[in-house]
Amino acid sequence: MTDDTLSEVLGAVRLRGAVFFDVDAMAPWVAEAPPASAIAPYILPGVDHVIEYHVVLAGSCWAGVVGGPAVRLQAGDVILFPQGDAHVVSSAPGMRGEPDGQALRAAQAGPLPIAIRLDGGSDDRTHIACGFLGCDARPFNPLLAALPRVVHLTRASSD
Repeated sequence: MTDDTLSEVLGAVRLRGAVFFDVDAMAPWVAEAPPASAIAPYILPGVDHVIEYHVVLAGSCWAGVVGGPAVRLQAGDVILFPQGDAHVVSSAPGMRGEPDGQALRAAQAGPLPIAIRLDGGSDDRTHIACGFLGCDARPFNPLLAALPRVVHLTRASSD
């Protein structure tokens, strides 16, 4: 073992990823993502499992697993969906939308990142970077199995 145990653990699961979407949104807006298993062939072909994450660069929004409670996110916050659940990111809690298949096809064709503008017409603006981490899930990935469905990291927790 080296002095950097975290690097060894991440190396063992062969974690890889990228930022694919640069979202500029004006309220009201909603973006719904299908399960990661439906996204993987477009964005990270050949990986066993995809973990989606969103970083709020400016403004605020809400995010959560479809059918679950929404979490309020502010600039500097990060939310991850480690189990690959379908989820919603929106300007208000309780909103639903349709997954954007065109954005997935654009990610497959490159170049990255893909700029997405969601114009609800107001001055209430949010800027989000959306990314994906691919990892091995087979034969057994104890790190992945130990993670919850939603991980919310606040800017305040990193200060």
